[in-house]
Amino acid sequence: MPAAVLPRTLHITALAVPLAGCVVLHHRLTQAHRDPLTGCWRRETFTTRAQRLLDRHPDETVLVLADADHFKQLNDVHGHAAGDTALAAIGRRLTEWAGPRGTAGRLGGDEFAAAARIEPRHQALRLEHLAQLMHRPVPYADGTLPLAVSLGAATPHAVGHRDLPTLMRAADAAMYQGKHTGVVVVATADHAAVPSVNGRRKGRPGTAVPGRAA
Repeated sequence: MPAAVLPRTLHITALAVPLAGCVVLHHRLTQAHRDPLTGCWRRETFTTRAQRLLDRHPDETVLVLADADHFKQLNDVHGHAAGDTALAAIGRRLTEWAGPRGTAGRLGGDEFAAAARIEPRHQALRLEHLAQLMHRPVPYADGTLPLAVSLGAATPHAVGHRDLPTLMRAADAAMYQGKHTGVVVVATADHAAVPSVNGRRKGRPGTAVPGRAA
């Protein structure tokens, strides 16, 4: 290699090494904010991203809460590996539905949420599509697993509020109303007024008040 070229080559290499390190670091930091099983954002990151979407596009944001039906039964009958497969499918389908302009998160256990940017005239159709998507059997081993997911949706227009905690509470109450029906219940202002215990809907499993089994 000519002597005049060598210093330039060394300089380019020296720049590339820290750049590669930054890319790896960014990837690791991103992965730390994702749920490793489902690929969805963890709760804190999801709420940050959903709030940003809501702030920028309040008239087009649709918030959805999703909860797997009969998940304990699925685990008991088919095993925990099957349960993990079902959870991964829910996360993947929510992420697909939310699209590149939206976001999906795993709130914990078999509870998920998604926020999507959808024009108001298309929202009903997109929610109907989500309900169909969430009830398709999941390929597993040499067959399929049954999948059923309860869904509740909330929009600032229908609920009358633009803050994310209120919309999440309303979507949660709507989801509970439609538990095991296979349809997406769209929240109203009444759903936002449902009492809560420790930040969760009163009567929801996990609160101090007995509720309907998941």
